[in-house]
Amino acid sequence: MFEEAQYFAPISAQDDGSVVVELAASHPGFADPVYRERRNAIAGLALNHRPGTPIPTAEYTDQEHAVWELVIRELAVKHATYATAEYLDGAARLGLPRERIPQLEEVSDLLEPLTGFRYLPAAGLVPLRDFYGVLDDGYFHSTQYIRHHSVPFYTPEPDVIHEVIGHANALAHPRYADLYRQAGAAARRVEGEEALEFVSKVFWFTLEFGVMRESGELKAYGAGILSSYGEIEEFRGMDIRPLDLAAMGTTHYDITKYQDVLFQADSLQHLEDVVGDFWATCDDDLIAKLIETGV
Repeated sequence: MFEEAQYFAPISAQDDGSVVVELAASHPGFADPVYRERRNAIAGLALNHRPGTPIPTAEYTDQEHAVWELVIRELAVKHATYATAEYLDGAARLGLPRERIPQLEEVSDLLEPLTGFRYLPAAGLVPLRDFYGVLDDGYFHSTQYIRHHSVPFYTPEPDVIHEVIGHANALAHPRYADLYRQAGAAARRVEGEEALEFVSKVFWFTLEFGVMRESGELKAYGAGILSSYGEIEEFRGMDIRPLDLAAMGTTHYDITKYQDVLFQADSLQHLEDVVGDFWATCDDDLIAKLIETGV
């Protein structure tokens, strides 16, 4: 439903030092002044964060904790059926709290001993090269706000449920964490914007919306599917195509609806061999040839 680091609501700093998050009129929280004030305050936490210091604490409300508790409970039921074994293993290892929203610093402290990853707070738009590049260093940019309480199973933009339930559970498994790092290394290695976009699209169709054959069943490992209450029920009925770098890197997608084209890995080893090796070795020349093939 969204591409990481590109589709956050715009943020502006005011002359008085305050921060304003510009929500679209169609956003569920647009007409809720309390929610908008919360979004502004939480964005300000990230803007004021300094590298190397603890992530500022977001003082969540009881209502916000209730949204987290409801969604994580319902998603856990669906994960038991639809998520890959490695994702479920990562979730068990990480042990996210179920009754409250964890602070990003807390998630980092749980995650770092497992795979070395830590979180960084994001107020809004993070440039693509920065967002993907720091994955190579074991950092993941994340929002801290949570979706509007009126639609707990929907968000038009990545929130803490997507960033933590979707991504952190995957980042807690060493093999998935290695793939994130390889994507980060690729983003730093390529020079052109077209090549960077290609790397990001491969990320989109794998670590965001990837599916995998496991014990004869189609399972999901992509964070975008596994954090979406509705999409997780629908992905098996989509147009499932073989894992193909040229196709993934050049296929257009629409962030405003469920992804109707998905690419299937035959196994985690297959994903590592095809996508992991690509990220570990790609350069602008190789990507240019793949683009020509895909187009």
